Amino acid sequence: MIISASYRTDIPAFYGRWFENRFRAGYAKVVNPYGRQVSTVPLRTGVDGFVFWTRNAAPFRPALELVRAAGIPFVVTYTITDYPRALESSVIPAERALADMRALAAEYGARSVVWRYDPVVFSTLTPPEFHRANFARLADGLAGAVDEVVISFAGLYKKTARNMDVAARAHGFDWGDGSDGDKRGLAAELAGLAAARGMRLSVCSQPEYAAAGTSPASCVDARRLEDVAAGWGVLRGLKAKVKGNRPGCLCHESRDIGDYDTCPHGCAYCYAVNSRGLAKTRFAVHDPEGEFLFPPPWAEAAEKTLL
Repeated sequence: MIISASYRTDIPAFYGRWFENRFRAGYAKVVNPYGRQVSTVPLRTGVDGFVFWTRNAAPFRPALELVRAAGIPFVVTYTITDYPRALESSVIPAERALADMRALAAEYGARSVVWRYDPVVFSTLTPPEFHRANFARLADGLAGAVDEVVISFAGLYKKTARNMDVAARAHGFDWGDGSDGDKRGLAAELAGLAAARGMRLSVCSQPEYAAAGTSPASCVDARRLEDVAAGWGVLRGLKAKVKGNRPGCLCHESRDIGDYDTCPHGCAYCYAVNSRGLAKTRFAVHDPEGEFLFPPPWAEAAEKTLL
């Protein structure tokens, strides 16, 4: 079993202590966001690897050391976009993130870190020429440290469009979707910039934007986890099957232990946060000693009834 932690929130940046506690306990309780079912997910026995998703892995170093000491391979998928603050108000400076990524690659191996330039947002603050220059500068900072960069173009979910509209009104910019041709053209240009710096560019769950020099992404990648383990001197064959979360997704099967509306980074384009106010409130009341990242209200009521 591969554990994803988490494409629903940034566990490494904000919930590292909780993860350490749950890893030592050997399990976490997780609520299915669509059916409300509660399940117990193992975090040690039967776990083949972890994929951690983050914009700031620095607070998570103790947790990574625990996982490494247990001999379980992991991959850190590290998002660095360095967009204007109107789009991402609270992420750490790109220079700090780049230095952290290089340090992780040096300590755990280049295959243990993947750069995400994701999502690509079209706006008057971030037109195609911005992306070309911005991507090249960030890629320069990671050349020789990572071998893959993953991109996707921002999805226009209702909540994403609403939050982008709010940010646009507050900060005085316009935004849009961009044509399929624009997206394929930019993907090809970014792929060339990545290749010149020793990186493969892959496109996440959007085969319609595949272009010359790109490949489809497998963000939860059993083969990469095997490579990480081999680099640590551990022979570990993963039998995970490809089971994506949406059409076009080539991820291997995994269990996610995160929760939506819990990341307080404040990125206007985020698909995982409906309300930043709610995310900040939930973060403030988070219990790092709990079995759940955030217990559902009916679970709390059930516990009180039992008492």
